[in-house]
Amino acid sequence: MALPASGRFLAGADRTCARHCEAAVFALINRAGYHPCAEGQTVFFGWCETMDALIVVDVQEDFLPGGALPTKGGDAVVPVANRMMQQFDLVVAARDWHPPGHGSFASAHPGRKVGDVIDLDGLEQILWPDHCVQGTPGAEFADGLHVDEFDKVFLKGTDPGIDSYSAFFDNGHRKATGLGDYLQGQEVFDVYVTGLTIEVCVKFTVLDACRLGFRTFVVVDGCRGLEQEPGDVEEALEAMRRAGARMVESDVVVSLH
Repeated sequence: MALPASGRFLAGADRTCARHCEAAVFALINRAGYHPCAEGQTVFFGWCETMDALIVVDVQEDFLPGGALPTKGGDAVVPVANRMMQQFDLVVAARDWHPPGHGSFASAHPGRKVGDVIDLDGLEQILWPDHCVQGTPGAEFADGLHVDEFDKVFLKGTDPGIDSYSAFFDNGHRKATGLGDYLQGQEVFDVYVTGLTIEVCVKFTVLDACRLGFRTFVVVDGCRGLEQEPGDVEEALEAMRRAGARMVESDVVVSLH
């Protein structure tokens, strides 16, 4: 039997999915056509048409070296993201897009400094330097990033009264950005996440993707962290693993797509 060019084969009654396989194995069986269902369920013969998506998180000038909130080596994610885009039929981006005087900025709170923690509309909020302000050069996508490959861009952090680390929701999960509904409408099953920064916007995007039921992969060499304290990056990676995300290198993804 000839197999379709895309989609996944639902292989064999009385077999249950290997929900916790490593990322490379999952990617390999996806290309071969095996569809893991929810853990413990039976899978049957047939094809399920689904799509993989790449999510590029906050690859913006203010998060690169020389920006307002620089990530060491942040510019190294640009070529990785560009190469990854070529492997996916669906590429979406998240963009920090703060109004001037956003409540997460230390400058909006006289007497406070960057790094202080305050209560912002009932939520704990760390104060940041002004960054990714709407219409400023720092809010632009990184120079050299292939933005023409983006199918859709989702803005976050637009409400001055609440921050939004995740590409899916604000920090209180009070409002959605629309990304989750968009991916579900495109019948996306797997999401691959790359961008900045590992401990903040990448982590919270990944955690929400897992909660929403997407099988989630973190492209580790396509991310960088602030590492404000030693161990911050590894702690974030472990939190994502505990949530069910799988770590993968871009070379593995490229070779299997």
